[in-house]
Amino acid sequence: MRTDCGCGCGGDATSTSAFVRPRFFAGQLLTEDDLSLLVEYTTAKSRLHNRSLYGPGVICGLAVSCDPCGGGTVAVHPGHALDCAGNDIVVPCTERVDVRALVRERRISALGVDCGENCDNDADDGGRRYGLYVRYQESPVEPVAPYATEEPCPSPGCVPSRIQEGFRFVVGPDDVEDHRHNPGTRLLASLGDLARADRARIRDRRLGMYVDALLVASLGTGRTFRFDAADARRYAAAFAWLRANAGGEGPPPPPTAREMTEHVRALAAAVARFDTYDQAGREQLGRDYPDLATVREARGVLGTACERLRGADLEAVWPDPLRRTIARAAVTETAARVVPEGGDPDAALEVRMLAQGTPLGHALRVEFRADIGLIREWLLGRLDQAADLADCALRTEVAAVDVPPPLPPPPPDSTEKATVAEVQQLAEAAAALGTAVRRLLTDAACATLNPPCGDSADTDVLLAHLELDGCDVVRVCSATREQVLPGGSAYGEWLPKLYRLRELAERVCCRPLPAYQRPTLPTEGPVARPYAEGLLGDWPRTGDLEEMLSLLLTPAPGETPPKALHEQVYTTPSEVTDSMQELARLRTQVSDLTAALEGLRAQMSSAQTQVTHLAEQLPERLGPRLAELEGAPDEAPAEAAQASDQTDEPAKPSAPPAKRARAPRTRKSGETP
Repeated sequence: MRTDCGCGCGGDATSTSAFVRPRFFAGQLLTEDDLSLLVEYTTAKSRLHNRSLYGPGVICGLAVSCDPCGGGTVAVHPGHALDCAGNDIVVPCTERVDVRALVRERRISALGVDCGENCDNDADDGGRRYGLYVRYQESPVEPVAPYATEEPCPSPGCVPSRIQEGFRFVVGPDDVEDHRHNPGTRLLASLGDLARADRARIRDRRLGMYVDALLVASLGTGRTFRFDAADARRYAAAFAWLRANAGGEGPPPPPTAREMTEHVRALAAAVARFDTYDQAGREQLGRDYPDLATVREARGVLGTACERLRGADLEAVWPDPLRRTIARAAVTETAARVVPEGGDPDAALEVRMLAQGTPLGHALRVEFRADIGLIREWLLGRLDQAADLADCALRTEVAAVDVPPPLPPPPPDSTEKATVAEVQQLAEAAAALGTAVRRLLTDAACATLNPPCGDSADTDVLLAHLELDGCDVVRVCSATREQVLPGGSAYGEWLPKLYRLRELAERVCCRPLPAYQRPTLPTEGPVARPYAEGLLGDWPRTGDLEEMLSLLLTPAPGETPPKALHEQVYTTPSEVTDSMQELARLRTQVSDLTAALEGLRAQMSSAQTQVTHLAEQLPERLGPRLAELEGAPDEAPAEAAQASDQTDEPAKPSAPPAKRARAPRTRKSGETP
């Protein structure tokens, strides 16, 4: 049997081939090669359709039942099956299969010797459970004698003139390869290790909740944050709860500590908004919202609550380290920026971050730097290993992101202030990488809707699982064998999902690339910014893309689970980590020196501007005199050159010029000597 299909790239019977069919014309001399090519073409096309459109498995019939006489035989009823090469296997009538003989044949094939029938010793065969398979086979039949030709070699004897398609039964291991394709497998191949992907995605989620706040705080330095009725209600509710629960001895239990932290963040945000107003604005707010008359008392209540929360076991209160850092920043920044009378006017960035409900502490900034580096490293790693990337510009854009260098962990409860340049760099990098993560996930999810071609080389089709007791078959099970489904094995098992996935793909795939929309600030007046609700709660993943990913990764009842990709994880040696931290400190020092140099340049520019301004204010009478003094050294050479031109004699060395006598100054009337 030919297993190649005319493929010019080394294909076999289970691979798609480059087909060639014969072309006939009048007067052509037909040979056996031409006619054989026609047969091979039609046969190969039929097999291609079978394996691509349907896949391997049982189409109908081929039920396996116990033999009426018992013993070691079973009955296989008529039916039709396809193997993974696309061959049709047709059993036209009921066949009695001697399972004992097949087991013995398998043992002889494995050992290379016939040790006699021994039904009790099947350890080498993997136990007493087998799979009964049907295998396609071809047999040459109907030999005929060829006519004599003028070939130099003598004609051979009889040659088969037909190929009969048939089958044979075999037994093998009870486990069987599943040819069905779960689209989640391809998604996992794009995302890599799911734990590492989730680690990058959850950090991107946290950064996404801070990006707008970071940009608004850095761009709106000196601007007032609007205090409206919603802020007044939040102020009143949080203040009432803290006044009733902030006192007490010792740290609060975890449930109370979590609730107390939320109220501290809400009350601190309202007071921080109040602090962004000037004195006249605060007085007006007090008239509009009478509850703000208790701001001084609210600061004291916040101080008491922060003192109690400092003693709480944060690991027990916040098991998630990402939320734990935000909670610590809420307590530390509130105590440093809001609790003091009048707030902290020297920490404009930190106060504006608190006003939006997004506290930004020193430790959180250090974590943000590390998170940005982790997300970029994960993105570049996945893009380097992507075999079918469709977003062609993504890798270049990710590599071009300006990632802030990592910093060593700060001391506990550090209140070091951030700079505008640092906050803007964090926001720009987080926004760019967040957009890149969404683009990669979209690309990976949309690629799953294109199933791969099957490449299995196992052409046996499972008919039933058999259980033997000694030499007798005692149990036959055909329920879990592979069936040919509409759409083939690549689509068959997740057809119920396909329609919803296609609907989501119309809204997600082949659309303009997602882009980050920067917040816009009004040209004048207070800045309206929403309070960040749910910052310390659950971070739900919503939207069409998230629903698409959930459908792909969550197996339905009876669906095969997606196959995870096992990758080797490399760890960075401590020497490299220490060197990176030292390099980060050096970069920080260089940044400080650069900022100092820019300050000196600004001072020099200011001095030059002052000199120009003074020159413009000089009396008009001094202008000609200054021009005369500036041009005096050039007059003598000019006069000497003129005299040399008038005489043909060589010029003699001239004596040094005498000092110019100063003309007496004439006083104007009214001047005092």
